[in-house]
Amino acid sequence: MAPANAKDGGAAPNTPTASSTPEPPALAKAQVHIADGQTVGVGMPISVTFPEPVPTADRKAVERLLRVQTSTGTTGAWSWVKDHNLRDGQRVDFRPRTTYWQPGTKVTLHVGSQATRQFTIGRSLIASIDVDAHMMTVRADGRTTRIPVTTGRPGLDTWNGTMVVMDKAPKVHMDSRTVGLGDAYNGDYFWAVHLTASGTYVHQNERADTEAGRHNVTHGCVGLATDGTARAFYDQARVGDVVTVSGGKKDIVATGNGYGDWNLTWEQWLAQSAAGETATA
Repeated sequence: MAPANAKDGGAAPNTPTASSTPEPPALAKAQVHIADGQTVGVGMPISVTFPEPVPTADRKAVERLLRVQTSTGTTGAWSWVKDHNLRDGQRVDFRPRTTYWQPGTKVTLHVGSQATRQFTIGRSLIASIDVDAHMMTVRADGRTTRIPVTTGRPGLDTWNGTMVVMDKAPKVHMDSRTVGLGDAYNGDYFWAVHLTASGTYVHQNERADTEAGRHNVTHGCVGLATDGTARAFYDQARVGDVVTVSGGKKDIVATGNGYGDWNLTWEQWLAQSAAGETATA
């Protein structure tokens, strides 16, 4: 995603370009990980990253200048997240206090006087995966669909907890050496819906043709059958949709391993906030 500079939307309306207190320099190089005009799922936090860690003394000012406005009354807060691939202080996320955004909400982010970013919360899709039952239940558009799956085998279990779709691609090359699993696999996998920075996907897997709904045999990803099942879920999913995993023996996914923000209670979320709770109306 390109930096949220003036070319992405110009100076924020009603935001002064000069004041007695200069803006923290970090804002000029902030990157917003939602595109202007994008429609995202109800689980997508607003995530802002910086090329260098923001000093602790500047974090309250940064949060207050990252001003969120919504078309519906929303209470939320920024919280500093240790990203899987970044240093502490390089990422701050905003999420509502309630569980997920309200569908249809229009959101505007003002990055101080630097830029604006506008996006929309789309329909709700929640995919709940039961590791022990080998089943994914998808609730969207007023319908419920049950899909047999195969998840991580014992010792390579799939992460538990709530994850958010980061991105998706019709084909992804996966090499087990990049995640410390030696020569276990190296090839292309299709209809890949990306859930964690450490490499968890929901994707097509030939072994799901016989094992989905029966056994967990993957290296940690969620496998779907090649009979059109994987393609159908891929087509339905969008960035920001919610995938929850329960059962099995894996830990809860870390907050910064993708968008695991919803795995924290509100009190835990506020504990890493410098400016605290805010209303967005």
